[in-house]
Amino acid sequence: MTLLLDVVSWLFIVAGGFFCVVGALGLLRMPDFFTRMHAASVTDTLGAGLLLTGLMLQAGLTLVTVKLGFLAALILFTNPTATHALAKAAVVRGLKPLLARGDEPSKR
Repeated sequence: MTLLLDVVSWLFIVAGGFFCVVGALGLLRMPDFFTRMHAASVTDTLGAGLLLTGLMLQAGLTLVTVKLGFLAALILFTNPTATHALAKAAVVRGLKPLLARGDEPSKR
């Protein structure tokens, strides 16, 4: 049973690391602020959630699991809220999405 638990927890940890790396690549590859922000926020929230789930499985039923659960809840609520606040601030400052400016990707 411990082997199965180790395999499942490591799958969560590796998948979480993969999503965090994909989010970092999204920051580099996407064309404008809004798509970069979307790529980073979605993949980082999912990546952190998967990493913390894997760590909770590794910790077992201990106080560490409770602390990791609180951390997961904090990340689950703050990442989308911060992303929304950044997007709203960018819109208020006059930044428009790439396609809203009339720049079609095929016209570049």
